[in-house]
Amino acid sequence: MANIEGHYRVQDIEKRILAALRTAGLDPERVLSPVDLGALDHFHTGGFSASLILQELARIQASDRVLDIGAGLAGAARMLAAAPGCLVDCIELSDDYCVGAKLLNQITGLQERVTIFKGSATEMPFTDNVFDVAWMQNVGMNIQDKQTFYAEVARVLKPGGRFAFQEMLAGRPDVLEFPLPWASDASENFLLTAAQMKKMLEALGFVADYFEDVSESQQNFSVKGSNNSSSQVNLSLTTYVDNLGLKAENAQRSLMDGRTRFYRGVFILQ
Repeated sequence: MANIEGHYRVQDIEKRILAALRTAGLDPERVLSPVDLGALDHFHTGGFSASLILQELARIQASDRVLDIGAGLAGAARMLAAAPGCLVDCIELSDDYCVGAKLLNQITGLQERVTIFKGSATEMPFTDNVFDVAWMQNVGMNIQDKQTFYAEVARVLKPGGRFAFQEMLAGRPDVLEFPLPWASDASENFLLTAAQMKKMLEALGFVADYFEDVSESQQNFSVKGSNNSSSQVNLSLTTYVDNLGLKAENAQRSLMDGRTRFYRGVFILQ
C-alpha cells in the first residue's frame, strides 16, 4: 500500500485547494455547491458528468445510505448528499485526500451528510449489511487483492444492495505506458478483464443489472470535470495531481488502442 499512498500524496493540499478556489473567483468563506467544485473534486474518467450518469444508472434515492469507496476528495459523495440528499460514508486510503475532502465538506456545508474515514477498501471499518449502495469510480485499478475487496463490498451491502462503479479494465495484453492517473508504474497497477470481474462478483452473489463497455464515450479521455458552470474555467485537477497532462495522454492512448477498456456497471447483491 505504501506505493499507492505515495502516488496520491499531496503536500499542503488545503492551501492548494483554497488558492485554486480563489483563483477561480470562488470565495471559500461562502457556501459553495458541489456543482461549483465539479472540475476540482471528481478525479476519475469523465469527471462530474460521469458521476451524474452513474447516479442515474444506480437509481439512487434520498433514502439510500451510500458508501463511496476510494472517495478521493469526495466530490461524488457531496454531489449525492446535495441531490438527491443521501447520507454518504467515504473511505479513502490517502491521508492528504481525507484532509482535502473534509475541507471541501465544510466549504459546501455538507459535513453532516458526508463522513470521511481513512482506511483500506480491503478492510473497511463498517458493520455488515448497512449500505444500500456501494459506489466506486476508478479505484479497483489500485487494489491487488480483488477477492478480499469484492467480499468486503458484499459484506457491507444490504441484501438487494447495489454496487455501482466505473472502472478501467484490461483490454489487449500489451505493456502500458506510465505514469497513468492511477499509477506511477506497474507496481501500482492491477487490472482485471471484464470477464474476470464479472465472474468474481457473481461468485459472491452479485447479479449484473448493467455492465457495459463504454470506452467509445471517452474519445477525448479526460479526468477533468465537465459541466457548464462558468466558475469551472480556472479549476483543474492540476491543483493536486502532478504531471497530469502526461498521465492523461498515456491513459487516453491505452484506451484508444484497446490496451485498457472503460466499463460502467451496477450489480445487485442477491
